[in-house]
Order: sequence, then C-alpha cells, then structure tokens
Amino acid sequence: MATVAVQRLLGALRGLAGWWWGGEARETVDFHTLQDALLQLSGVIDLDGLRRAVEDAIGTIIPNVHSKAVYLLDLDSRQLRCHGNTLPVLPAEGIIQEAVSEQQCVTRPSPPAEDPVCRILQLRQGEQDRTVICFPVLDREGSDLLAILLISCSRPAQLHYDNLSLLGKHIATCYSRLKQVQIQSGGAMSHTPARRQDSGTIDTQAILQLCADLYDQDAPALQLKVIRYLQKVTRAECCLLLLVADDTAEFFCQVIGEHVLEEELRFPIDQSCLGHVVSSKKPVTLEDLDSKGKEELQSLVQHVQLGEIRSMLCIPVESKAAGNIVALACVFNKRDRLKFSSGDASQILTCFTYTSTVLTSTLAVQKERKLKLETQSMLQIAKNLFTHLDDVSVLLREIMQEARNLTHAERCSLFLVDKGRRELVAKVFDGVVADESELEKLRQELGPNHRRLSDVRVMNMNELRIPIDQGIAGHVATTGEILNIKDAYSHPLFYSGVDHSTGFRTRNILCFPIKNEGHDSEVIGSFLMGDNEEIVGVAELCNKINGPCFSTYDEELAQAFSIYCGISLVHSLLYKKVADAQHRSKLSNELMMYHMKVNEDETARLIVDKIPAITSIHPDVFVFSFTPRVIYDDQTTLCCLAMFEDMGMINRWRIQKETLVKFVLMVKKGYRDPPYHNWYHAFSVSHFCYLLYKNLRIDQLLTDVELFALFVACLCHDLDHRGTNNAFQVSSKSVLAALYSSEGSVLERHHFAQAMCILNTEGCNIFENLNKRDYEQALDLLQEIILATDLAHHLSAVKDLEAMAKEGYDKSNPRCHTLLTCLLMTSCDLSDQTKGWGTTKKIAELIYQEFFRQGDLEKSMGYRPHEMMDREKAFIPDLQISFLENIAMPLYRILGDLLPGSECVFQAVKANRDTWMQVRETAKRKPITHGNSFDFFKMLDEDDDNSLVNNGEGGKANH
Repeated sequence: MATVAVQRLLGALRGLAGWWWGGEARETVDFHTLQDALLQLSGVIDLDGLRRAVEDAIGTIIPNVHSKAVYLLDLDSRQLRCHGNTLPVLPAEGIIQEAVSEQQCVTRPSPPAEDPVCRILQLRQGEQDRTVICFPVLDREGSDLLAILLISCSRPAQLHYDNLSLLGKHIATCYSRLKQVQIQSGGAMSHTPARRQDSGTIDTQAILQLCADLYDQDAPALQLKVIRYLQKVTRAECCLLLLVADDTAEFFCQVIGEHVLEEELRFPIDQSCLGHVVSSKKPVTLEDLDSKGKEELQSLVQHVQLGEIRSMLCIPVESKAAGNIVALACVFNKRDRLKFSSGDASQILTCFTYTSTVLTSTLAVQKERKLKLETQSMLQIAKNLFTHLDDVSVLLREIMQEARNLTHAERCSLFLVDKGRRELVAKVFDGVVADESELEKLRQELGPNHRRLSDVRVMNMNELRIPIDQGIAGHVATTGEILNIKDAYSHPLFYSGVDHSTGFRTRNILCFPIKNEGHDSEVIGSFLMGDNEEIVGVAELCNKINGPCFSTYDEELAQAFSIYCGISLVHSLLYKKVADAQHRSKLSNELMMYHMKVNEDETARLIVDKIPAITSIHPDVFVFSFTPRVIYDDQTTLCCLAMFEDMGMINRWRIQKETLVKFVLMVKKGYRDPPYHNWYHAFSVSHFCYLLYKNLRIDQLLTDVELFALFVACLCHDLDHRGTNNAFQVSSKSVLAALYSSEGSVLERHHFAQAMCILNTEGCNIFENLNKRDYEQALDLLQEIILATDLAHHLSAVKDLEAMAKEGYDKSNPRCHTLLTCLLMTSCDLSDQTKGWGTTKKIAELIYQEFFRQGDLEKSMGYRPHEMMDREKAFIPDLQISFLENIAMPLYRILGDLLPGSECVFQAVKANRDTWMQVRETAKRKPITHGNSFDFFKMLDEDDDNSLVNNGEGGKANH
C-alpha cells in the first residue's frame, strides 16, 4: 500500500516538474531507485567510501547535476575535508559561510565568480542557467556539522530538496556507525580505503541477499547462514556465535563453523575468558587473552577440528532495542596467516546491524518453543509418575529413569528420608551397588575411625542406608540446597572408595532435594527444614553424557522435576498407608466375622425346618399392646423369619432361605449386651414395624423397596451399640468419633457400616436378587432410615412432619415418602413406650442402668456427665415425663393424624405419662437416700402397682 502511494506521488511530481521546466517532460526518480541509492551508504567502512557513496547518491536522486563536491568532517582535525578537490579544506566564505552559520540549505542561481563555490564546482562564466545548492548535514542530535553537499544543477524542484533531506539523515546514521567502529576497534577513522586483503569494500548486494535468506524459524539454521557470511567476508577459517542467556547468566553455543551441535554448549559467563567482553562491550583479539583463555577457546573449537588457533577476533553484538550485549561473534584463523583488522570488525558490525534483530527474534521464538516443549515434557513426566502411585518401588524406578532422560545423565541414585533414624534409604538401585562384603572390605582399608563408610549399611540386600549428615546426598538432605559438582574427585564431600570398588568412574554430580510442599511429615517421615520446607528424598545424578558437566539449565530442570517427584512420592506413600490401613481393616473385619460366626447347628436346623405361622409363636402377636420381649430368645430368630414370610418379602424379593437365616443370625450376633440397646431392643423395634404393616397397611403408602428397607433397618439400626451415646463418643475421642464425627450421627453411621459389613459377608446378602436400580435404592434407603434414628434428626424434621400431617400424605411426592419412612422408623424405635406400664417401667430401669454406667465412666475420665446420666442427680420421674411429653407424645400424635387406627398407640403413651406423674408424687414423699437415683426402682417395686394403675400387666417383660 505504501509503495503504491509513493508511486502515485511520484507521478504527480513528474507532472509538476514538466510544468516547471516549461512543459518539457523530465526524468524523475522512482521509489526503488531512491531506495537503492540510499542503501549504498550502509555498506561503507570508511570516510572515503562514504564520500563516494554520497556522490553517487546525489547523481541518482537529482537529475541534470553538472558538478558536485562532498565535504566530510574529519574527527581528528575537526575539519570538513574533501580529498581530491582543488580546495581540500572547506573555505568559510560566500554562500558556504551562510549555510554553515544558518545551518540550513542555501540556493543561489549563478553565484558571483569570486565565491569559492565556483572554484570548487568548477563553474565557468556564462553558465547563467546553473543553480548552486549548498546543503549542510547535521548529526542526529542537530548539534554538530558533519558534512556540506555542494551541487550545481538546472532548476531544482522541491522533490529534490526532500530527497536531499532524506540523504542527509542517512549520512548522519552512517557517520554514527563509523564513529562507533572507530571507538570499538581503537583506531582512527581514516579517509584512506582499507586494503582489499584485509576486508575489502562491503558488498551491499551480498548483505542484502543474506538478509533475504534469513527467513528460518530455526535459530541454528539462521546462525549457520550468518556464520558462513562472516567466514567469507572476513576470510576466517571458522566462526561461531556465543549467545548470551541473561536469565541464567550463561553463554550458549549452537553452531561452530559449518557444524550444528547436537546438544548446545552452555557455560557460565563469569567463568569464561570472554565474559568481560559482555560488560566492557569492547572487542578482543587472541593477543588479549592469557594461556588459560587460549586453552578454553581451543577446547571450544575442538568440535570442528580447527587445529591450533593462530588468530582470533571477538566482537560484541549489541541489541538495538535494549542496548545490552546479545551475542559475541568470534572469528578464528585469518587465511593467508594474516591478522584480523578493524576492517574485519567493521564487516562484522555491519552484518549484525541488519541481522541482529532477526537473530534475537528467532532466538526468542526458539526459547518460547523450547519452553512449550519443556512444559509438555513435564506434563508427560507427571502423567508417567502419577500412573505409578500404587507401587512406591515402581514409582522410584520411574523417577530415576525420567531424571536420567531429562538431564542426559549416565546414572541416578534416589534416597528417601527416614526421619526417625535420621538416615537416607535407597530401596531401588540404578547401576552397580556395592554389597555388604565389598563395603566391609573398604571399611577395613579405611580404618575404624573413618566415618564416611563405617555407617553405611546394606539391609537384607533390599536397601542401602547412610546417615543423613554424611556425604553429598546427606548435605543436600540437611541443607535443602542443590549441588552441581563439576569435578567429583576435587569435592571434599565426595567419597571415591565406591568407585574403586565398583569400577565406575564418577566425573560430575548433580544432586537435588525432593521436597514435600504438602507438609505432612508424620505420614511420610520427611525431614523438616527452615521456612516450612520438608525434604522427603534426594536424587543424585552422575556423569553428564552430552557435555562436560551439568549446566545451570540442568539445575533448573531438576528443580522443576523435583516438584513432581515430591508430589508423586508423598501421594504414593500416603496411598500405601491407606492401602495398608485397608488391609488391616479387612483383616480386622475378617477376625470380627470369625468371632461373629453363627452356630452351624442352629443354622442348619432353621434352614431345614419349615417357617411356622407367626400366630403359632404367640396368639397376641398382632396386637399393639403385645410385648415382644415375652418371646424367649431362642424363638426370636424364628419369629423374624415368620415376619419376613408373613409380609411376603421372601417371595417378592426371591430371598434364599439359607441366606435369610444366616443374615438374621449374623444380625443377632452383631449386637452387644448393654442393658438396653441389645438384640431384644432390635427385635422389639422390628416387631412394631410388623404391627404397622398388619394393622395400618403401610404397604399401601410405601413402595415395596421402601417397606423392605424399613424392616431391615429396624433389625440393624443399633448394631454394635456400645451403651454410650454420640456425645460420649465425641468427648472421649473414640475410634468411632475419629471415623464419623465430621459427618455427625456417629453411632448411627457406625450401625449402618456394620449392617453393610454383614450384607457383604458371603451368604448373608438378602438384597442379592434385586435388580440394579432396586439394589441401589435399597442401600440408600437403609442408610437414610438408620441415620433417622438419631433423635436430633427427628427433632429437625418435626415441623415438616406436622405440616405433612396437616396437609395430608401425597403418595406421588418423594419428600412425603422420605418423611414417612423416617417417622415410622422413629415410632418403631420408641415403641417400648407404647406398651403397658409394666413394660414401660422395666424398660426405664434398663435405660437408666445404661445411662448411669456412661455417667460413671465420664466421671472416671474427669468429665461432668449430663444430669440424666448422673446417678447422684437424676430424678427419674421428671426425666421420663419430660421425654414422653416432648418427644414421644408429639411423635405418636403425628402418627395418629397420618395413620387412622393408630390412636391407641398415642393413648398408651399418654397413660404411661400419667402414671409417671403419679409415681413422681410418691417419689417426692419418699426421697432417695445414699445419693443413688437407681434405688428409685427398688422403691417402685416395693409399692403396690395396683394402687397406681388398673391394668394388670405388672412385670411381664423381663428382658
């Protein structure tokens, strides 16, 4: 677009020029011709070449030039000079003086003959159509006069003045470059052209072609082209570029001569003989280096078999944008045994004037591409490591392999920290490891006082242990610092005895710590450092394969790699701990199930015998007032089977009789023997559920799966109850609290877990024939219903239950199903309060016996028990009345509202409340002595129950 605009402008100017010269068409300068003329200035290497280039440019950009002269500033004499002219030093007279003093262009048609400009331009009398232009050129700051351009031409146009202004700017730029060359080369800026054998005139076309060829996105390929160009123009046998990595303060070299290195060479700038060039920004030659520096350069060029270095020139390449040194261009061995000159330095500087930006940009792209590849590589490494978390040994081998591949190391050793013993442990070995006999031999050679090997132990040939404060690995483990040892044998911490034993030769070592940022030292046994850092292991890499030693770049890779190592190691060790805990838990469960093993004779008998009709067990089994605790223990299992049969669950769910028998017997075996929360409680709760089914037809309100889960939950809801409540589990920090306290309902969650344990026992899963959907729903319901036995859960749902009782039960609403099942479960759980006074009194005695045992235990632990648990403070009648009025009666009132026909249950509870109120009055007249509230029941037994109640149930319940 810009080119088209310029061409259009030039066309318009051609018309203007034709009008200026009386309608005669004149040849004007097109854009490309102007560009080529100005570009010639970029190739000059001295003032004489600059003068010739400017004269050629004037003749090109201004048509009909008759004569011209170019005066340039000589820096030594500070004079404007033009070699070869009749007046070599610019005279300060006439229009020249006017242009110099005003520092602006002066134009004179036919100047007077006495003006010195006529002599300079060789103007003759009578040439009245000639116009003289005196054009001053100032430096880029506009302060110093650099040149005067004197031109004789015919009728110059404005376009020509514009071209002269553009030429002046290029002269100032070129002058600045030549001045910089003079400063860097330490020589004078001469008007005399350099000899051809030193450098020759810069070939503009060649450098333009070089710039055109620098299209590679591959930095080594681009460098190779630049190096070939420099070798040609400086006539050097070899050339290389030492690129500067500012972030790591290193030189790195990718190409030497015609040879692209497979692995780039890297070495610290401050340790190189050419390091001072970066700070001084001045070139150096071979003569400026000492013998050690010459040896360093000789080893650097050994990759191309250059032979002995006879001459060398090193030029710093400066960034145009930032002004810092981005590379050092080094040329070696000038052909024909000549030395490199300032002309060669100028050639190199000119080359990088046009190529350094391309080079630095390509290196930046390469760096980003390399960073991307490193990131992808690290992600792949993370994937490889994290897929082996289940086996620490395999993971350690994988870490060692990845560490070798990443840094190109010959071998790798990996040690884990044993904080308890303050030792480093190697469980997986890479390469040759000395056995115990070899270590003992070395100990004898070293003597008893040598500690470096005396404490090394091989344990069962499966692991090697060394003290954490010894050796290179020990130093890294205790300090947390990375060690990059370039010469292992010269390092004081290195012990060469193992090399002598194994035959392995250690040249260099990179040892880095593996840290745990998760900070769980108790789990993994890590070694605590400062600043909340923990060392979990140490990796030790030996012998860089593709370089003389490990570089700073290798250190950075190792540090990044160690993060993934730490994460994977910590999680692998945690995984192993969890797996071990699961195995121990499985063994404990197996042991528990072994001791819960049911009687085989009883199992066989129940399987063979036909399940009897439930009425044959007791004729009043359908009545709400019936107390199931009157059924003998050996008949309770048979009664459970009969209830399953009578409710149609065996046929509906295709339950194998053997499975059902084993399940019921295992559940019975799963209950402990506290005074109240024992098997008889579970049996009574299940029986009340059966009563609800028989008398209130709850199967018409619930689905088959819900009814099945409800009945099973009644059997299992207090499995393995310890006779203490949830608050005690939490305050005593029991194992159950540790497992379940964060979720709440500690005991209820344990009861469900025990139920699942029984269901998962071989031959006990009564849900086994359910389809997948029913099976999942049954387990979810089982958990939900058992958790609902927590009274805290019930109390939180009371308002919703009352609302449902008021609005009516909606069978299509899942929320109503959930509320109803929870209500039924709580009603079954508290059903002992719905029986006659004799049963209620006996149950209260069992409950407070259990409560007071917990209170005594809390006192022994230094806790203050709740009043109802404290036998010295509890007033049982008040506690019972409060429980019935605040918990039981509201519960059964809601049940009566929802299920017509259950009003008798509420009335039974109310009658018991009234009886307790009468008992309270009696108890107040006969206060308890000796501070034991449990003696209240002895007093109650001594009273005539018939005087308190009219039902004759007395003390039927003995369980």
